[in-house]
Amino acid sequence: MPPPCPRLASIRRLLPGLHRGSVRRYSSKPEQASSGLPKPRLDYRAISENAVFKSHNAFNRKALLPVGAVQTVARLYEEQKELLHEVGAKRHARSTVGERVRAAAKDPRAKEAALAEAKSLKAEITELERRLEEVEDRLYALALAIPNDTHPDSPMGPESEAATLSTHGPEPLPTSPSRDHVSICRALNLLDLEAGATVTGSSWYYLLNEGALLELALVNYALSIAIKHGFTPVTTPDVVRSDIATRCGFQPRDHNADPPVSQMYHLSHSSPDATTSALHPELVLAGTAEIPLAGMFANKILNAQDLPRKVVGLGRAFRAEAGARGADTRGLYRVHQFTKLELFVVCAEEQSETMMEEMRRLQVEIFEGLRFPFRVLDMPTEELGASAYRKYDMEAWMPGRGGWGEISSTSNCTDYQARRLHIRYRRPLPTDAAPASEAPSAPLPFAHTLNGTAAAIPRLIIALLENGARIGSNGEVSGVDLPKALRPFWVGGESNAIQWV
Repeated sequence: MPPPCPRLASIRRLLPGLHRGSVRRYSSKPEQASSGLPKPRLDYRAISENAVFKSHNAFNRKALLPVGAVQTVARLYEEQKELLHEVGAKRHARSTVGERVRAAAKDPRAKEAALAEAKSLKAEITELERRLEEVEDRLYALALAIPNDTHPDSPMGPESEAATLSTHGPEPLPTSPSRDHVSICRALNLLDLEAGATVTGSSWYYLLNEGALLELALVNYALSIAIKHGFTPVTTPDVVRSDIATRCGFQPRDHNADPPVSQMYHLSHSSPDATTSALHPELVLAGTAEIPLAGMFANKILNAQDLPRKVVGLGRAFRAEAGARGADTRGLYRVHQFTKLELFVVCAEEQSETMMEEMRRLQVEIFEGLRFPFRVLDMPTEELGASAYRKYDMEAWMPGRGGWGEISSTSNCTDYQARRLHIRYRRPLPTDAAPASEAPSAPLPFAHTLNGTAAAIPRLIIALLENGARIGSNGEVSGVDLPKALRPFWVGGESNAIQWV
């Protein structure tokens, strides 16, 4: 047996249920993770038959994989098939020996020889099953860490290689420190960072007065447009099982940081009793409503005629890495908790690229109504998360920060999440198809999933305040011009600080 690979060991720590007892043995009984879902259905054959492409793709995406991981998957897959064949042959031989034992009831010598052979076969099968378990353990761990394929039109390289697809809104204002959103919020009493730091810590905050009303108006404004486009509104749980989050491709650690830092808040069990704690699944605070929205469809078989299924979920997003160093930690730009309205789609394989463009148009409609400058980017390979086949980002011009800031993204995850969450669909039978009793059974196809941000509230507040602030010649802030599109969703009364334009 080869020595353990340290990078494989690090991957095992990132992935759910990879301790020895969780690996599928050669058994007809399916094993389940803490979420109750079967193990992800990974396509080992596709990885093996496209090992060179998959390896180059992982390299281009800077995926955290051991050297030669994809080629190792191909080798282990062949070894798994050989072991399964051997186990099957030995089991068949043992059943044949069992018949000989029964037939030799009146011949002690023949019975003794058959029993000895059965004992030997049992030992051989036990050893083969042990080897099979080890092979499947390594095969599963490596294959689970391989990222999704990449759209051929996605740019290659780091973030700087992103391609601008379109620009929208008015001409960007000149960079100006007086337009810094923290200064504007303090002048108009919209934000309290100090109280947030006292109560919880840095990168936590209170929105006050028109700041709080602006959050509510943005949520309902974006929600109204999503509903108009056929999205069903959902409010989601903010606490999810860690297994569900990992199956969605949300990495539990940020390996770009030095040292790596956790991206997720893990909830500890209150009971000191280890036996009681073991009965409860590991829970985390959701980093995005995408996770519970995807979980809504887990282990379900949908009818093709009901696709696409489009939902828009309102939840709180929790990001533990917000306290990292850098200018992005100032004010509301990178915080530990924020309100987020998320679009999520489950569709048939042939629908996903069309749905991605539909979601992009919906997001453009939302942000055009807010009347600030923004652009749409086709993100390059190194900016794609493990699950994304293609990703569009939208960035707003923020003159107080002196640059473009991400306000939204859209990702087509193809079947990456569906394979892990067991989301499948049943295609309609052709009119000339054989009756169900006569038709050959074929595996149901996995659905494709997409997600996109309809409104990440703090970033939108930054863009609106820094572009809409009314600043006098003396540099003092007198108020903010907000787009009329938000006026119908404003629950407060008239305000001297707000003008609708």
